[in-house]
Amino acid sequence: MTVSPVVVVGAGPVGLMLACELGRARVPVVVVERLATPMTESRASQLSTLTAELLHERGFDELLDEAVHEPRAHFAGLAFDLSQLDSDYRGGWKVPQYRTEAVLGRQAERLGVTVLRAQELIGLTERPHHVVCRLRGPDGDRTVRARFVVGCDGAHSTVRRLHGFPASVTPATKELLRADVTGVRIRDRRFERLDGGFAVAATRDGVTRVMVHPRGRPVTRRSGPPDFGEVIRAWRDVTGEDLSGGTAVWLDAFDNSRGQADAYRRGRVLLAGDAAHWHMPIGGQALNVGLQDAVNLGWKLAATVDGRAAPGLLDSYHDERHPVAARVLDHVAAQEMLLLGGAEIDPLRAVLAELVALGQVRAHLAETAANFGDRYGPPTSPLVGRRVVNLRLRTDSGPLPVANPGPVVVRLAPGPDAVRRTVPTVHARPDKGSLPGTTALLLRPDGYIAWAGDDEDGLNRAIDKLLLAEGRTDNARV
Repeated sequence: MTVSPVVVVGAGPVGLMLACELGRARVPVVVVERLATPMTESRASQLSTLTAELLHERGFDELLDEAVHEPRAHFAGLAFDLSQLDSDYRGGWKVPQYRTEAVLGRQAERLGVTVLRAQELIGLTERPHHVVCRLRGPDGDRTVRARFVVGCDGAHSTVRRLHGFPASVTPATKELLRADVTGVRIRDRRFERLDGGFAVAATRDGVTRVMVHPRGRPVTRRSGPPDFGEVIRAWRDVTGEDLSGGTAVWLDAFDNSRGQADAYRRGRVLLAGDAAHWHMPIGGQALNVGLQDAVNLGWKLAATVDGRAAPGLLDSYHDERHPVAARVLDHVAAQEMLLLGGAEIDPLRAVLAELVALGQVRAHLAETAANFGDRYGPPTSPLVGRRVVNLRLRTDSGPLPVANPGPVVVRLAPGPDAVRRTVPTVHARPDKGSLPGTTALLLRPDGYIAWAGDDEDGLNRAIDKLLLAEGRTDNARV
């Protein structure tokens, strides 16, 4: 039997990001992955502004340096600019998913994370103090015991199914085919609504990504990807163009089913990423929301394993992240109707185009695309619940570090260097201007402000909501 404080099921970007977050906090992790080798497909490739910030703060500049910058985004094909966002990483950042996985995987290895490949989860049993995972691999069955298990295993999550997570689901009514093709020359089309359906084509480095939806065609029950002939026929029916001279590098089909687990935690088992919420890949949000789930959960789970977390801290993962995904699901459903609907949608698209021409609407959509609209906790001050990075705080040695192993008190004016729970203190100042009425901040490890003000008692009460009075380290006790 393998014993670990945390088992993460799924070695995709979300599972590896969570493993890195736990590894940074020195919590031993075992990642269980069904695939024998890392995935080599591009799949999800769009990183939002917030995701880029989070990756930069964690030292993943290698990944960002190779990403292709996109200064614009869209809502149902109606474009808007991202250049006015308040961020050094404004815009979108395109990088193939396999590269994201590779970079995260190397960091996880450096942090001592154990990855068990070619191991399929076949059983999950929760006990009072641990969870038993049964795995099946090429050499037979094995058992892993953990204090907590996190399912990061995609929309068809085995963890969600085995542990009986209830979910609210909207069944599929439409399907899109997707392929990466070499050896074809067709014009790029971003979001083209045609009489026969919907088509997208984009060529980069000799590979053309096509997506097509033949209007009115029923959803196909599939046990695997479509064959290239099906894509060729669908593309011809919708666009009139011929792909038959090309070679398919990758084939995929996806539908418009969507759903969300009603709770992200059931006892010692949790869900993140597509295992917790799934939808049609419109707007590039699935990967980003999943990576942000991992960052939100990582420090809370680490504090819980270490015995430092205040009561309710781990439950706040659901409280904070469930509404975020619910809003994304609504946005995706709206875009799906606007993109894949028939002629009856055209008047609505015309009105929406008028609205997107308004500056305030464009600013709102840009903030949403960047994932900047999320705010955690009650708004007790204009700063609480927001990211600290936008304050541009500096210490004597440079910009204020945002990604920390635990909570940090940031003093903006002279004050005590020690507070309850031995939370470390740093002194900083805004690059420009001042923050009236705020002499200190309580900064969470994920870069969000948990408290802001000038009241020491208020600061200590805020710390009480995050950490216990006396921490203990019991990582090995599973």
